[in-house]
Amino acid sequence: MKISTIAIILSSSLVIGIIALGLGAYNILATDKHWPVTEALIEWIRESSIKARAKDVEAPALDDRSRLSIGAGNYDAMCTACHSAPGRKPTELAQGLYPQAPVFHERRPEANDDEQALYRAKGYFLVIKHGIKMTAMPAWGLTHDDETIWAMVAFIRKLGGMTAEQYRELTASSQGHHHKH
Repeated sequence: MKISTIAIILSSSLVIGIIALGLGAYNILATDKHWPVTEALIEWIRESSIKARAKDVEAPALDDRSRLSIGAGNYDAMCTACHSAPGRKPTELAQGLYPQAPVFHERRPEANDDEQALYRAKGYFLVIKHGIKMTAMPAWGLTHDDETIWAMVAFIRKLGGMTAEQYRELTASSQGHHHKH
Protein backbone atom coordinates (compact mmCIF):
# COMPACT_ATOMS: atom_id res chain seq x y z
CA MET A 1 0.00 0.00 0.00
CA LYS A 2 2.79 2.44 0.86
CA ILE A 3 4.65 1.82 -2.41
CA SER A 4 1.55 2.46 -4.53
CA THR A 5 0.80 5.69 -2.62
CA ILE A 6 4.37 6.90 -3.16
CA ALA A 7 4.16 5.97 -6.87
CA ILE A 8 0.88 7.89 -7.24
CA ILE A 9 2.35 10.96 -5.50
CA LEU A 10 5.50 10.88 -7.64
CA SER A 11 3.54 10.32 -10.86
CA SER A 12 1.10 13.11 -9.99
CA SER A 13 3.96 15.47 -9.16
CA LEU A 14 5.65 14.68 -12.46
CA VAL A 15 2.44 15.29 -14.43
CA ILE A 16 1.77 18.59 -12.57
CA GLY A 17 5.38 19.66 -13.17
CA ILE A 18 5.17 18.90 -16.89
CA ILE A 19 1.89 20.79 -17.19
CA ALA A 20 3.33 23.78 -15.30
CA LEU A 21 6.42 23.85 -17.51
CA GLY A 22 4.24 23.49 -20.62
CA LEU A 23 2.22 26.51 -19.49
CA GLY A 24 5.39 28.60 -19.22
CA ALA A 25 5.97 28.52 -15.44
CA TYR A 26 9.74 28.43 -16.01
CA ASN A 27 11.01 31.57 -17.73
CA ILE A 28 13.57 30.49 -20.32
CA LEU A 29 14.47 34.07 -21.40
CA ALA A 30 18.14 34.94 -20.87
CA THR A 31 17.42 38.11 -18.88
CA ASP A 32 15.77 36.05 -16.13
CA LYS A 33 18.46 34.03 -14.35
CA HIS A 34 18.06 30.35 -13.48
CA TRP A 35 16.74 29.29 -10.12
CA PRO A 36 19.73 28.44 -7.88
CA VAL A 37 18.78 24.75 -7.87
CA THR A 38 18.57 24.77 -11.69
CA GLU A 39 21.95 26.47 -11.98
CA ALA A 40 23.53 23.97 -9.58
CA LEU A 41 22.02 21.05 -11.50
CA ILE A 42 23.25 22.36 -14.87
CA GLU A 43 26.75 22.95 -13.44
CA TRP A 44 26.85 19.44 -11.98
CA ILE A 45 25.68 17.85 -15.25
CA ARG A 46 28.21 19.86 -17.30
CA GLU A 47 31.14 19.02 -15.00
CA SER A 48 30.14 15.34 -14.78
CA SER A 49 29.83 15.08 -18.56
CA ILE A 50 33.23 16.64 -19.18
CA LYS A 51 34.89 14.55 -16.46
CA ALA A 52 33.47 11.32 -17.90
CA ARG A 53 34.80 12.10 -21.38
CA ALA A 54 38.10 13.80 -20.47
CA LYS A 55 39.68 10.63 -19.12
CA ASP A 56 39.81 9.19 -22.66
CA VAL A 57 41.42 12.27 -24.21
CA GLU A 58 45.16 12.20 -24.96
CA ALA A 59 46.69 15.65 -24.59
CA PRO A 60 49.80 16.63 -26.57
CA ALA A 61 52.58 18.79 -25.12
CA LEU A 62 51.02 22.23 -24.84
CA ASP A 63 54.12 24.39 -24.26
CA ASP A 64 55.28 24.38 -27.88
CA ARG A 65 55.81 28.00 -29.07
CA SER A 66 54.40 27.36 -32.57
CA ARG A 67 51.27 25.78 -31.06
CA LEU A 68 50.83 28.88 -28.88
CA SER A 69 51.15 31.15 -31.93
CA ILE A 70 48.54 29.18 -33.89
CA GLY A 71 46.23 29.26 -30.87
CA ALA A 72 46.66 33.02 -30.45
CA GLY A 73 45.57 33.80 -34.00
CA ASN A 74 42.59 31.49 -33.88
CA TYR A 75 41.50 32.67 -30.41
CA ASP A 76 41.71 36.30 -31.54
CA ALA A 77 39.57 35.61 -34.61
CA MET A 78 37.07 33.15 -33.16
CA CYS A 79 36.75 33.61 -29.40
CA THR A 80 37.08 37.25 -28.37
CA ALA A 81 33.50 38.24 -29.19
CA CYS A 82 32.32 36.06 -26.28
CA HIS A 83 35.41 35.45 -24.11
CA SER A 84 37.09 38.88 -24.54
CA ALA A 85 40.83 39.52 -24.44
CA PRO A 86 43.24 41.54 -22.31
CA GLY A 87 42.76 45.28 -22.85
CA ARG A 88 39.35 44.88 -24.47
CA LYS A 89 35.93 45.69 -23.11
CA PRO A 90 33.20 43.05 -23.26
CA THR A 91 31.30 43.09 -26.55
CA GLU A 92 27.54 43.58 -26.76
CA LEU A 93 27.30 39.91 -27.68
CA ALA A 94 29.21 38.82 -24.57
CA GLN A 95 27.10 41.05 -22.33
CA GLY A 96 23.91 39.47 -23.67
CA LEU A 97 24.95 35.86 -23.08
CA TYR A 98 23.45 33.75 -20.33
CA PRO A 99 25.22 31.89 -19.04
CA GLN A 100 28.15 34.26 -19.42
CA ALA A 101 31.19 32.91 -21.27
CA PRO A 102 34.33 32.52 -19.14
CA VAL A 103 36.77 35.43 -19.40
CA PHE A 104 40.06 33.54 -19.39
CA HIS A 105 42.43 36.48 -19.06
CA GLU A 106 40.80 37.41 -15.73
CA ARG A 107 41.65 34.02 -14.25
CA ARG A 108 44.87 33.17 -12.44
CA PRO A 109 47.65 31.73 -14.60
CA GLU A 110 47.51 27.95 -14.86
CA ALA A 111 50.27 25.58 -13.81
CA ASN A 112 51.33 23.16 -16.50
CA ASP A 113 52.38 20.21 -14.42
CA ASP A 114 49.59 19.23 -12.06
CA GLU A 115 46.79 16.73 -12.61
CA GLN A 116 44.06 19.38 -12.25
CA ALA A 117 45.63 21.51 -15.01
CA LEU A 118 45.75 18.50 -17.34
CA TYR A 119 42.08 17.75 -16.59
CA ARG A 120 41.14 21.39 -17.37
CA ALA A 121 43.11 21.27 -20.63
CA LYS A 122 41.28 18.12 -21.69
CA GLY A 123 37.98 19.76 -20.71
CA TYR A 124 38.81 22.86 -22.76
CA PHE A 125 39.59 20.61 -25.72
CA LEU A 126 36.27 18.78 -25.43
CA VAL A 127 34.27 21.98 -25.09
CA ILE A 128 36.01 23.72 -28.01
CA LYS A 129 35.71 20.65 -30.24
CA HIS A 130 32.13 19.65 -29.39
CA GLY A 131 30.54 22.86 -28.02
CA ILE A 132 28.02 23.00 -25.18
CA LYS A 133 24.30 22.60 -25.74
CA MET A 134 22.02 25.57 -24.99
CA THR A 135 24.90 28.04 -24.62
CA ALA A 136 26.50 30.09 -27.35
CA MET A 137 29.55 27.76 -27.41
CA PRO A 138 29.81 26.30 -30.92
CA ALA A 139 31.36 22.96 -31.87
CA TRP A 140 34.55 24.15 -33.59
CA GLY A 141 35.53 20.53 -34.28
CA LEU A 142 33.16 20.57 -37.24
CA THR A 143 35.39 23.08 -39.03
CA HIS A 144 38.80 22.75 -37.33
CA ASP A 145 41.12 19.80 -36.79
CA ASP A 146 42.33 18.57 -33.42
CA GLU A 147 45.78 20.18 -33.80
CA THR A 148 44.21 23.63 -34.23
CA ILE A 149 41.91 23.03 -31.27
CA TRP A 150 44.83 21.94 -29.07
CA ALA A 151 46.64 25.12 -30.12
CA MET A 152 43.66 27.14 -28.88
CA VAL A 153 43.75 25.17 -25.61
CA ALA A 154 47.45 25.96 -25.22
CA PHE A 155 46.73 29.65 -25.73
CA ILE A 156 43.75 29.74 -23.35
CA ARG A 157 45.92 28.20 -20.63
CA LYS A 158 48.38 31.10 -21.04
CA LEU A 159 45.71 33.81 -20.99
CA GLY A 160 45.33 33.96 -17.19
CA GLY A 161 46.82 37.25 -16.01
CA MET A 162 48.09 38.16 -19.49
CA THR A 163 48.52 41.88 -20.14
CA ALA A 164 47.11 43.66 -23.17
CA GLU A 165 50.66 44.18 -24.47
CA GLN A 166 51.52 40.48 -24.15
CA TYR A 167 48.28 39.59 -25.92
CA ARG A 168 48.99 42.01 -28.79
CA GLU A 169 52.52 40.61 -29.19
CA LEU A 170 51.31 37.01 -29.34
CA THR A 171 48.46 37.69 -31.74
CA ALA A 172 50.63 39.93 -33.96
CA SER A 173 53.24 37.18 -34.26
CA SER A 174 50.60 34.57 -35.06
CA GLN A 175 49.59 33.34 -38.48
CA GLY A 176 46.06 34.57 -37.90
CA HIS A 177 42.99 32.42 -38.23
CA HIS A 178 43.32 29.32 -40.33
CA HIS A 179 41.77 25.92 -40.77
CA LYS A 180 43.46 22.57 -41.12
CA HIS A 181 40.84 20.18 -42.46
